[in-house]
Amino acid sequence: MFKKAVEAKSHQRLSGADRKKLKRTVRDRFPAASDADIDALFPPKAEITVAKFQNRVHVYAVEGGFPMFFDVDGRGTEIYPTVFALWKVPELLPVFMLKGGEVSRFIIGGADLMFPGISVPVEGLPSFLAGETWAVKVPGNPAPIAVGATTMSSTEALKAGLRGKALRITHHYHDILWESVEGRHVPNAGFFEDVVFEDPGLLQSGQASDSCEGSTDVSNGQRNGDDNIEVGENVDVTDVFDETNHASSSSKQIDVDNATAEEIIGGVGDLKVTDNVLSEDLSVQHTLSTEDVDALLDKCLLQALHTTIKDKDLPMPGSTLWANHVLPCRPSGITLDIKKSSHKKLSKWLQAKSSMGLISVKEDKYKKEVMLLSVNRNNVEYSSFKPEKRQVEKNDQISDHAANESRSNKVLDVAEIYKPSVHVNPIFASVGADTGNLYSASEATDIVFKYVEKENLVKPTDRSIVVLDPILCDALFKGAIKKGSRYPTEIHKKDLGAAFISRMQPHHIVTRGSESVVRKGALKAIQILTERRQGNKKVTKLSGMESFLMDAEALASELQKKFACSTSVTELPGKKGHEVLVQGGVIDDLAKHLVEQYGIPKRYIEVLDKTRRS
Repeated sequence: MFKKAVEAKSHQRLSGADRKKLKRTVRDRFPAASDADIDALFPPKAEITVAKFQNRVHVYAVEGGFPMFFDVDGRGTEIYPTVFALWKVPELLPVFMLKGGEVSRFIIGGADLMFPGISVPVEGLPSFLAGETWAVKVPGNPAPIAVGATTMSSTEALKAGLRGKALRITHHYHDILWESVEGRHVPNAGFFEDVVFEDPGLLQSGQASDSCEGSTDVSNGQRNGDDNIEVGENVDVTDVFDETNHASSSSKQIDVDNATAEEIIGGVGDLKVTDNVLSEDLSVQHTLSTEDVDALLDKCLLQALHTTIKDKDLPMPGSTLWANHVLPCRPSGITLDIKKSSHKKLSKWLQAKSSMGLISVKEDKYKKEVMLLSVNRNNVEYSSFKPEKRQVEKNDQISDHAANESRSNKVLDVAEIYKPSVHVNPIFASVGADTGNLYSASEATDIVFKYVEKENLVKPTDRSIVVLDPILCDALFKGAIKKGSRYPTEIHKKDLGAAFISRMQPHHIVTRGSESVVRKGALKAIQILTERRQGNKKVTKLSGMESFLMDAEALASELQKKFACSTSVTELPGKKGHEVLVQGGVIDDLAKHLVEQYGIPKRYIEVLDKTRRS
């Protein structure tokens, strides 16, 4: 799973409720874990963070420490411990023991575990069901090297003669997730000593090819002697055997790239689980003092004022200042939390900087938010600060270009079209128009006037009046006139087009980039609603975005970053579609965002603020 490097789209701390929910999920998912084990993995006083990726994977970690669990679908249904968690609590999962160290080479390379590579105990194959989470160990070492899900039950495995895939590996030692924290001190993972193949005959006989399926994922381009192999690139296992067999005779022990094999397999062979090493390492993680946080806040603000905040962007909401300007200026790997400062609140911090003359702010009583009004660029603190040169300037330009391209792909085109109904079909047939096509309002109007011209229905004495013949009269009024009422005999030209279109079936076509869809009926507007929950808390609900070819999950992720708040997506009860819930009263900003970024016409946005007093 973690074969290619993917950048997290968001990284945030878990709230108290989410921490409890995560611990409940872990406890339910892994019954062998005791309360002491849970506390060892997630220390009670440590902050827990979650990194969310584009592929919906969520990675839970101790802040400043190591990832402990990852959720494959982000819903808590497929949650797995990392090797870091298994090194801390080795008995968290049942384990498959490998036959020999050479099999581990392919597990670490990214291959799935096959039944021939498992060492079956004397008492027989342990009982398990399909889809259960199991770990993988090498002989003589209690430190698991991989974790995955069983592909079949033990009963099915015995019927198959212990052949086929046993475990679909989701995470292993030395994959991208492991290497993402390799720069820190990783307990028990720095030992690369000599390698001893416990059973070289297994590799020679070709049984090892059955013990691991798929392709090895080589994390270093120089492994196997290929400088062009990158992280996540697939290398066929059979190619490895061909090269090794070609390099040595069948009577000699096969030595597969000693330098790299010794590095990888030796590291696994020497992994040891030492009590309390991981907890000690987490306890000494670097934490910023209140003074450090205050200084970092001021530095990030000055950096933002010099580099990203322009006078033309003012006034600016405090939440936008924080999310889009201050946070991006913090050093890489540092979590900046306003609650850890002496100010405790964003509004108090901004007001303190205002009292020092650096900026000018004012509280918007209507929105209950502090607004940045102006920047005093003559202030001593501002003029004495030297902004750091951003090393990613080039990347920023590329990202800006990509953003512009993605914005162009969001260009929306909405058109109302109409299909001939049984009422107007005779008019279309009379002028030779296809009754199965869709027509715009102007095209439909041209059709009816073409019929009028063909039948010479313009009143001679008044050229602005059209005389209704039986076919045109039925097309416009049949079924619409009450019984007993007389049918009109003529109609004004300015009313003819609208009356004709009203008798057709409305459709609409929505086009965004290369994607286009045609639907029946009139186009329904997007609905934005703000209401209060749990006292004075505001939430904003957004629905109907699917009509404009917008993905609810992607939009929720985008709004989370833009408004620096939590978002969620739920299915609408009894209806097709989803509802995006945004924490906070952002109804006006959200409507503006839809117009500017997605091109939604204002007439298709309905807003209702239930929090405003009439």
